Amino acid sequence: MTATPHGAPGDFQKTLVSRFNLQMLQHIIPSKARRKILELFFHHPGENFYLRRVVREIDEEVNAVKRELDILTEEKLLLRERRLNKVYFSLNKSYQLYDEFLRIFAKSNELATSIHSNLSKIGKIKFVAVSTKFPKNLVIKDDEIYLLLVGIIVVIEIESIIKEVEKEFGRPINYSTMTESEFLFRKKNNDPFIWRFLKQPKIMLVGVEEDLLK
Repeated sequence: MTATPHGAPGDFQKTLVSRFNLQMLQHIIPSKARRKILELFFHHPGENFYLRRVVREIDEEVNAVKRELDILTEEKLLLRERRLNKVYFSLNKSYQLYDEFLRIFAKSNELATSIHSNLSKIGKIKFVAVSTKFPKNLVIKDDEIYLLLVGIIVVIEIESIIKEVEKEFGRPINYSTMTESEFLFRKKNNDPFIWRFLKQPKIMLVGVEEDLLK
């Protein structure tokens, strides 16, 4: 069952369902194959991929995929490593714009697209913020959260979304929901649970970070 600290003081193609985010990415990265390759890698930042697997995952022509992998490797966004008879590619986490790309593609992963496509069902939402530890797939402590939702939340709806995303994530996604008045009260009174989350790098799925912090 999903761990949901509240009072503490399916497959790659599914991640391409956000029409709004996809349209924005199409303008920024016009190459469809490159865009899908970047999504694949940034949605699975700890994994290595060989050419045929990338082709299979993103359903693009092998020549187009090979060309884009070469370009991204030359740019040093991807690293190339030969193992026996296969060449594997992985993200270069030292790349100058790694964190910026991570934030961009975190808004098209399964968690983000599921939340955006079900906003009306989830409730009247003021803020949704995700720790960057989530897209980086980092393990957190039991009293930490990956996701904070503020507003009038229909808990059963967000629980359903989280349960589905956990199948791919591989472990519980700790999150917390609270009303705006509770959030403001706890923030004003320096609640360590709230401020521990607010002080760490985060990605806004709903709302503006400056408003979240003020």
